[in-house]
Amino acid sequence: MPFPDLVPTARTFESGDYPVKTFKAQNGAETRILYGSNRTNMKLSLTYANIFDADAEQFLDHYDEVQGTFQTFSVGGTDTTRGGWEGNKDALGAQSQGSRYRYESPPQVVQVRPGVSSVTVNLIGVL
Repeated sequence: MPFPDLVPTARTFESGDYPVKTFKAQNGAETRILYGSNRTNMKLSLTYANIFDADAEQFLDHYDEVQGTFQTFSVGGTDTTRGGWEGNKDALGAQSQGSRYRYESPPQVVQVRPGVSSVTVNLIGVL
């Protein structure tokens, strides 16, 4: 089962950083070593407000299918996670860095009214 193909109503993206190790000498001199060419620990939070419960259930089913936070997966096409984003489409997401995603935590479902819920999904970009 692929990640649900719905356009989020809101998103938060933390771009992560390049893997760097810093060494400090006793005299205060600092040496930094770059350990890779891709950003790591990118975080993507997607909110789907006021969707039908059947659509919200897709996120719970997908979470179970990838065994929670264990397996990695792709997050669909450009329109799925970046719909409405006016900036560079490649800048928003782990896939532009050659990465995939995994769940940071279980999807959070809030019932708005009978038959309608809001879902928040927190993802981490991994190599």
